[in-house]
Amino acid sequence: MIAAMAAFAVEDALVKAVTTALPIGQILIVFGLGGALIFAVIALRRGDALMTRDVVSPAMRVRVVFEITGRLFYVLALALIPLSTATVILQATPLVVVAAAAVIFGERVGWRRWTAIGLGLSGVLIILRPGTEGFSALSLLAVVGMLGFAGRDLASRAAPRSLSTAILGLYGFLALAVAGLIVWLWQGEAFRIPDAQAGLALAGTILVGVGAYSCLMKAMRTGAVSAVTPFRYTRLLFGAALGIVLFGETLTLGMLVGSGLIVLSGLFILWRGQRRAAVG
Repeated sequence: MIAAMAAFAVEDALVKAVTTALPIGQILIVFGLGGALIFAVIALRRGDALMTRDVVSPAMRVRVVFEITGRLFYVLALALIPLSTATVILQATPLVVVAAAAVIFGERVGWRRWTAIGLGLSGVLIILRPGTEGFSALSLLAVVGMLGFAGRDLASRAAPRSLSTAILGLYGFLALAVAGLIVWLWQGEAFRIPDAQAGLALAGTILVGVGAYSCLMKAMRTGAVSAVTPFRYTRLLFGAALGIVLFGETLTLGMLVGSGLIVLSGLFILWRGQRRAAVG
């Protein structure tokens, strides 16, 4: 899980860097198709069928819609706001997943966890600072991206168990390419031939992204979820460090307080879930 979070942070930094040289739509299309090709090869070597009835199940269709939304708005956020800010806002995803699971799947969430969810989301508001001079509407792109990823995670829980990690990765990256196509059609920018530096960064994004996704699925499918989930928050450390070192970003007091509330709330929710499971 730590390797996955480190790789995702590197992926974010590479995407942010290459947005200065290439159109966002082109980046998403190449990134999505490249990752999809790698996962397709992996699936075929495993003997998985690339198209089955389960692939077009209602849960998978919903998952693709949320994947497109999450990827599209989060990459836009990476291009337009500090990497550290986008990374911190993304850490609220587990809070939204727990809240939505209570509403959609009827999972029991007591008042303590609802309070923790509220505190964590207040941390997001502290980071965004709505109504103040420091508020940037562009930060809402990261919020929409975070909500898209939360929806994807919820849909993944309902996805057919017959679908392998490689198949989920294949269609996840195809959704990324679709998101890129949407941006490309909207912006109307012509494709550019990248220079050597941008080309290497884009290739690195594909390889690191595939590696990150594979590590994440490996951690979630082989380790106890309650044991590996807390290490998701290491992405915040990696993302903030890369933002400071590579892009000269600074961490404000509001970001530190907000991220602290998000992380502590997430860890408390996880701890309460473990305790309930032990008692049950």
